[in-house]
Amino acid sequence: MDKATRGWIHGFLGMLIFSGSLPATRVAVMDFDPVFLTVARAVIAGVIGLALLLMFREKRPAPGDLTSLVIVSFGVVIGFPLLTALALEHITSARSVVFIGLLPLATAIFGVIRGGERPGAAFWLFSCIGSALVAGYALSQGIAAVSAGDLLMMAAVIVCGLGYAEGAKLSRTLGGWQVISWALVLSLPVTVTLTFWMQPASFTGVGQNAWIGLAYVSLFSMLIGFVFWYRGLALGGIATVGQLQLLQPFFSLVLAATLLHEQVSPMMIVVTLAVVACVAGAKKFAK
Repeated sequence: MDKATRGWIHGFLGMLIFSGSLPATRVAVMDFDPVFLTVARAVIAGVIGLALLLMFREKRPAPGDLTSLVIVSFGVVIGFPLLTALALEHITSARSVVFIGLLPLATAIFGVIRGGERPGAAFWLFSCIGSALVAGYALSQGIAAVSAGDLLMMAAVIVCGLGYAEGAKLSRTLGGWQVISWALVLSLPVTVTLTFWMQPASFTGVGQNAWIGLAYVSLFSMLIGFVFWYRGLALGGIATVGQLQLLQPFFSLVLAATLLHEQVSPMMIVVTLAVVACVAGAKKFAK
């Protein structure tokens, strides 16, 4: 099996793992406070990441890498999990995946900003059309929805795109899984403190499904998914393997419908397909 094929396989597994993040978060926030869920998952993943770094005796990041690691921590360790957890108190995971369709585009835009690339007009055309589709869908659901869950999901996509782009750039020198592990470790002083501060007075009211959701987002969404994802990007190339993210909304919709019995309306499917088509066009002309 050649290097590129192994990259696509690893990338696909990472994308598949990430597809379960929103449905698992939706289940967890039914019994857990969103802030507690965010910091608790980061603590669990951070402790495991620290153990892996010590076990493999990984070198410490250079001083110049700390700024990038802080950005990664802000984007994918704290920002995206917290904003999505807050959003999923107001909207279903099925509806939220419409916004996840914009994540590859957000990553590409921040890649342009951080990398200094100058894509052509076609890139921005697809970008504007995709954004207009998402905004139009959100507006069609009513002003109250736009001011709560939908806006939170848009913010989550933006900070996650920044974290992905910064992490992808840093992984070229530091290594893929090492980036997320160091970002988690760097966040531990804050996340541990907030976990003890935000923990509920009693866990007796927390159901089994919520614990399963917490376990999934801690082990898979926060750590294991990144191991496969960054390995895939390293082997197969960021630009090519990164397009696998376009499949994530479809797998998330299937999981939301089958596991959570959420309604997936025809309009959700149409908008998701349209957004994915726009992101694919934008990615094609990103170079």
